[in-house]
Formats: sequence, C-alpha cells, structure tokens
Amino acid sequence: MEMRVKALKERVIYGCICLIVIVLGLCSRAFSEQLPLFVTRHFGDALWGSMVYFMFRVLLVNRKLWIAFMWSLMFSFGIEFSQLYQAEWINSIRATVPGGLILGKGFLWIDLVRYTVGITLSYGLDQYFRSKLHRIDK
Repeated sequence: MEMRVKALKERVIYGCICLIVIVLGLCSRAFSEQLPLFVTRHFGDALWGSMVYFMFRVLLVNRKLWIAFMWSLMFSFGIEFSQLYQAEWINSIRATVPGGLILGKGFLWIDLVRYTVGITLSYGLDQYFRSKLHRIDK
C-alpha cells in the first residue's frame, strides 16, 4: 500500500511539472517578441522535449529514469521524422492548433538537437533532485 501511495505522489509531482513545462512552452511562443531571439528559436522545442520526458515519468514512475529518457528520445524523434510524411489527412490535423503543437509542421534537423537538449536537461535535473530527496528520506 505504501508503494502505491508513493507512486501516486510521484505521478502527481511529475504531472504538475508537465503542466509547468507546457505553460513555459506556450509562453515562449506567445511572448516571442519580448524574448531574446535565441530563446524564441530554441526553447519551445527544448521545452516540448522536456514535457515528453516528464510525461513518460508519469507513465513509468516505477521504472528507472533512463527508461523514460530513452522512450522520450524515441517518441520525439519519431514525431519529428513523421513530419517527412506529408499526406493531406495528416496535414489537416497538423493545421489545427493542437495538431501543430503535438505533431509539428515540417521536419527540421535542428529540432532533433533541441529535443535532445530538453530531454537530457530534464533527465539530469530529475536525477539530481531524486538523489537529493533520497538522501533526505534516509
């Protein structure tokens, strides 16, 4: 019972982190004119990768962190490579706001780098804070 409560708490925490990252990502797009050019060009996709990592942590809370890391990379790269497929039906989905945010609109190699940076930073922060919390629990 205690393990289930711990897992539920972790899922809630990771879910809240996902929501915060989503808000930050949307703000990076909405306020792009007020932000430095580097931020507007790169942070949205890095935050998208971060969100993917934390969503996998919600789903895989009882698994090792590296498993969420690997699934996040595969999922993000899969979405990016799917943008090479340009059939009318999927482009009509991409033309909607949610479809564009989730599936993207066009393949860019740099997006793979941005996703990797966001996922790697999230993985590193997750490891760091989990180790700090683990020491506090002892």
